[in-house]
Amino acid sequence: MKIYIGADHQGFNLKNDMVSYLQNGGYEVVDEGDRTLNPADDFPQFAGRVVNAMLASGDRDARGILICGSGQGMCMAANRHKGIRAALGWDVAETKSSRSEDDSNVLCLPASALRSDRARVIVSTWLETPFAAAPRYIRRLAELDKLG
Repeated sequence: MKIYIGADHQGFNLKNDMVSYLQNGGYEVVDEGDRTLNPADDFPQFAGRVVNAMLASGDRDARGILICGSGQGMCMAANRHKGIRAALGWDVAETKSSRSEDDSNVLCLPASALRSDRARVIVSTWLETPFAAAPRYIRRLAELDKLG
């Protein structure tokens, strides 16, 4: 599974930790930036880079991880793209639900609320949780695809 990852200045350090963590776990990671800490950068550019790379890959199982201060901005930016189902991951149970019920393909992390050890647990949960594919979940995803 290929994982695309990006972060603004608030998520920069957590992103670097997640890149190492994922690579050590055997995942192929594509770092969409930022490459250096830039306090003047803006989260939408990294959300765009990650989701556009995911969509261009043609890989139906591609995943993205986006990190900013609250995670909310990244989530809003990512969800503007058709085919993206971004979820805010601040809690293991909610993150698991976002995968099993909503088939999220982008995880947005709040760097201001998570230490690396907690983020690792959340990311692992998200990556290891399969989509349950219950008929009601499939129906709801089809309804989402018709929006906008």
